[in-house]
Amino acid sequence: MCGIVGYVGRRSAVDVVLDGLRRLEYRGYDSAGIALVSADGRIEVDKRAGKLANLEAALAEHPLPESTCGIGHTRWATHGVPSDRNAHPHRSADGRISLIHNGIIENFGQLRAELEANGVEFLSDTDTEVAAHLLGREYAVDGDLTEAMTRVCARLEGAFTLLAVAADDPDTVVGARRNSPLVVGLGDGEYFLGSDVAAFISYTTEAIELGQDQIVTIDREGVAVRGFDGQASEGKPFSVDWDIAAAEKGGYDTFMAKEIHEQPQAVADTLRGRIDEAGQIVLDEVRMSDQDFRDIDKVFIVACGTSYHAGLVTKYAIEHWTRIPCEVELASEFRYRDPVLDRSTLVVAISQSGETMDTLMAVRHAKDQKARVLSISNTVGSTIPRESDAVLYTRAGIEVAVASTKAFLTQLAACYLVGLHLAQVRGIKYADEVSAILDELVAAPGKIAKVIENLDPVREMARESAGSDRVLFIGRHVGYPVALEGALKLKELAYLHAEGFAAGELKHGPISLIEAGTPVIAIVPSPRGRSLLHDKIISNIQEVKARGAKVIAVCEEGDKITAAHADLVIETPASPTLLAPLLTAVPLQEFAAELATALGRDIDQPRNLAKSVTVE
Repeated sequence: MCGIVGYVGRRSAVDVVLDGLRRLEYRGYDSAGIALVSADGRIEVDKRAGKLANLEAALAEHPLPESTCGIGHTRWATHGVPSDRNAHPHRSADGRISLIHNGIIENFGQLRAELEANGVEFLSDTDTEVAAHLLGREYAVDGDLTEAMTRVCARLEGAFTLLAVAADDPDTVVGARRNSPLVVGLGDGEYFLGSDVAAFISYTTEAIELGQDQIVTIDREGVAVRGFDGQASEGKPFSVDWDIAAAEKGGYDTFMAKEIHEQPQAVADTLRGRIDEAGQIVLDEVRMSDQDFRDIDKVFIVACGTSYHAGLVTKYAIEHWTRIPCEVELASEFRYRDPVLDRSTLVVAISQSGETMDTLMAVRHAKDQKARVLSISNTVGSTIPRESDAVLYTRAGIEVAVASTKAFLTQLAACYLVGLHLAQVRGIKYADEVSAILDELVAAPGKIAKVIENLDPVREMARESAGSDRVLFIGRHVGYPVALEGALKLKELAYLHAEGFAAGELKHGPISLIEAGTPVIAIVPSPRGRSLLHDKIISNIQEVKARGAKVIAVCEEGDKITAAHADLVIETPASPTLLAPLLTAVPLQEFAAELATALGRDIDQPRNLAKSVTVE
């Protein structure tokens, strides 16, 4: 998501900061800005919507004063549309402080109301400006930027990285982090701050990783770290042994590998701050009343590719939680079959880019038929969200690899929220029921991380399967869409014949594809509660084993029954059935990537594919 750079040293700060922002462009952004502290005690700011080139052109035409201290930012919009005024940095009311921010301040509404009651005028729609004004107020107390930052952080809730400079302290940058990354670069008489090491890899390979709830101060003398409690602390030193290209990938061989490992954080970011003070689930933009939601009597989900598979999972959740009939449609087919839509129909459009042409055309058709449209997207201000009646953003950050990984998981998380929102508004579920499901969702990122930590057996089995000419995936209930997604990943990356099937359909034809050694990946539901689904898929495993298949089972930890029948078991932490795809999809992503690597494929840019399909 957002990129952050800070610098103090002997070089031109504008050059260092802009170079860092260029290195961070891969993260994705919709605006960029810079703040420099001049020697005569002024803060000079320039910020522009759009690409970094817009900012660079503005600075070329109107250069900022020479400075050796500055901060810079590339913004991925969350609060407020992409625009010059919403771009970072933001200033305090007195203009003495400039601040940039990555993350989401969950209690910004309460803090903004407090500041406005005290006469503060806001110039943007962002949650970030709240922190800038708070910091300015605290800095006025004692003129100590580090102490002021400590006091401000004590009041903020959510996930954030903050960097700030003060007009009358031209050699200091102060940063803070909670649930959002920040690293320090150690140079010779110069120091750097960045969202990741790509921000300063051109200048130094020595760095410090900051811990949770830590504040860092850099000046010409060095680096000081303290906790949010004000006590002196230390970061974790490390040396960077990557080149610049690898640094942008976080040290991973491919962007896809990096993005697989980013999934716990991406899902956490998607879920964060979704409950208001009344305990209600909130969307990002809503132009529908609660009564509009209560009037819904049919839901259509329209999407393409991976997003379509997320929609198939969502159907199970929406119908179970709301008892509203739900259909899932390929967006490319939706308008051509003349679906029956009216004012009581909700169309949920899922698109990572918000620009997928097939999905956009489906949305426009739905609007023409007077249906309501709720979109789920990762891109603020994109066309599909703009044309929708309600929006929920996934906050996954940029996804560079063409084969989606974190887009799928964050879309699932967002879709679950939409289902719960419908259930809540319509009074189908009590507050404690919604809260219990949300608790399970909030626990999911930690479970995803655990799955990622234990993928070595998946990689080994993938390499062993590289000589196969086909791989089949089977599942039941929500395991069926996961099987479809696993097969799609393998087709995209390895160019192999791969198919996903509802396991019960095997005996109706697909079982003829099984021969000795055929890899079959089974998505096995939880055995808890003497699950009928579990019993059924064990029977399906026995059917393919009897015909020589090599079975890889993705199942719940401690599932001894599955372990007795499969050739390899990939365990995932226990999870409610409807939420299990957040975990079971991850091994399939790694399986596809590793098998494709063994075949020498280009993981990030598979042939014939584009990241965003903007033609119908």
